[in-house]
Amino acid sequence: MEAILETTFANLTLPNPIIIASSGLTDSVSKNRELEKAGAGALVLKSLFEEQISKNAASLLMGEEFQTANEHVLHYFKTNEVNNYLKLIRETKDNCRIPVIASVNCYKDDSWIEFACQIEMAGADALELNFFALHTELEKDAGFLDNACLRIARKVKDLLHIPVIVKMTKYFSHPLRLINELISLGISGVVLFNRFYYPDIDINRLQLTSGQVFSSYTDISDALRWTGIVSGKLPSASIAACTGIHDWESILKCILSGASAIQICSAVYQHGNEIIAQMKRSMEEWMHSMNFYSLNEFRGKLNYASIEDPSLYERVQFMRYFSNRD
Repeated sequence: MEAILETTFANLTLPNPIIIASSGLTDSVSKNRELEKAGAGALVLKSLFEEQISKNAASLLMGEEFQTANEHVLHYFKTNEVNNYLKLIRETKDNCRIPVIASVNCYKDDSWIEFACQIEMAGADALELNFFALHTELEKDAGFLDNACLRIARKVKDLLHIPVIVKMTKYFSHPLRLINELISLGISGVVLFNRFYYPDIDINRLQLTSGQVFSSYTDISDALRWTGIVSGKLPSASIAACTGIHDWESILKCILSGASAIQICSAVYQHGNEIIAQMKRSMEEWMHSMNFYSLNEFRGKLNYASIEDPSLYERVQFMRYFSNRD
């Protein structure tokens, strides 16, 4: 019997669980067409970042003589950027048969809503709300980010008919509770987790610099831990695991922990589109060897609710592993 990789994530039917994450990989129709040909199960278009639009517009406004034109230039620039994004959605939909998920990141409530409504009208199959922020304000309470996420998700979900997905940062104060509340709002799926920009320090030039751009194999741990906990405690949650997924074994680990799909980015940048077919082929071979013929047969088989000692997912100290070292 043939192994079936088809899966359902966020009410979308995917031919396989491999979603290309929002990035420069998905910023053009030609790239998206090639990713589909390579075997991707779905695409998340490069995020529409409100902050980047504002910064790009500001760079055009140099000198006091332009200050009176700021508002008009910003509006023009924003409209042009949004229209280009809507065009990318429409043309990708015209050229690809797999689900096309749009992605937005904003810092103003009104912009989340404005972008979301336009994206739905452009024909996106779903919208990913890309929450990409750190809590660094002393005057804000510990739940500030969580509350902002819920507020935006509620407003967007109330307006849209397409599935709404929340791509989360691991720095929320109470991820499990937040996901439970998102489910109660009708959010269709969550992605665990965003990969942040990592800073480094150049000790010779005394400058803050960029750290490693691509994720590594070890980065998968947070996604595995929280996917296992969330899927075990909130069985209705539709989860896509993200960050640190570089091979077919990593995909299987995520599904065993309870994910319905995964998002990859660094692996494709580093190894090319051909890695997608390699991942799918190896997954099918493993499924045959284990007598599994669909992902549902083993999805969540090792999540929090399914293993004998669920505290393994909660353990955060190293004493068990290092107590016998000299």
